[in-house]
Amino acid sequence: MPQVIADISVSLDGFIAGPDDSPDRHPLGIGGERLHQWLFELGTWRARAGHEGGDDQGAGADIMGEYFTRTGAAVIGRRMFDHGEKAWGDEPPFHAPVFVVTHRPLPPRRMSGGTRFEFVTGGVAEAVGRAAAAAGAQGKDVAVMGGGQVIAAALAAGVLDELRLHVVPVLLGGGRPLFAEPMDPAIALETTRVELSSGVTHAFHRVLK
Repeated sequence: MPQVIADISVSLDGFIAGPDDSPDRHPLGIGGERLHQWLFELGTWRARAGHEGGDDQGAGADIMGEYFTRTGAAVIGRRMFDHGEKAWGDEPPFHAPVFVVTHRPLPPRRMSGGTRFEFVTGGVAEAVGRAAAAAGAQGKDVAVMGGGQVIAAALAAGVLDELRLHVVPVLLGGGRPLFAEPMDPAIALETTRVELSSGVTHAFHRVLK
């Protein structure tokens, strides 16, 4: 069975995007790009995005290299799709099927580099199920990439196996929180791994079921 892994960068004060995030002005919110600078500098990420160079040493490179290799399908929210569509261009960095949770469906889109967007109106559990079928056929895992509402919904629905937080030592002071609404306190998690790399702490949490 494929593992379903949520993976996201978060500030010390709990935000995954800065204030005033919008597709045209600030896709990551004001200051939000600081949350991802550690990722953008990795050689593993730069190669997926069609760039050369980058850092191939350290825990971050190892973690994300394995993560990208193991990902066979992804789940994202419509906000993330709308905010990233322009920046991703004709060859998005997923290189796998991506299931977009939305109330505003669009026809499927096949992009260069192996990315295929499919728009799911039945909720996050349906999107994860379809992603698991696609990833399982390859012997790989499902990546739930965000935003926070989708990750929270997957956790609440009991379809998440692991929550990986990349905690960046910045304070955004506002924006999009990881958990906008209170979560069920009965949901239990166990920290299984913590790694330090340049500018970020990687914390892995297994969801106890």
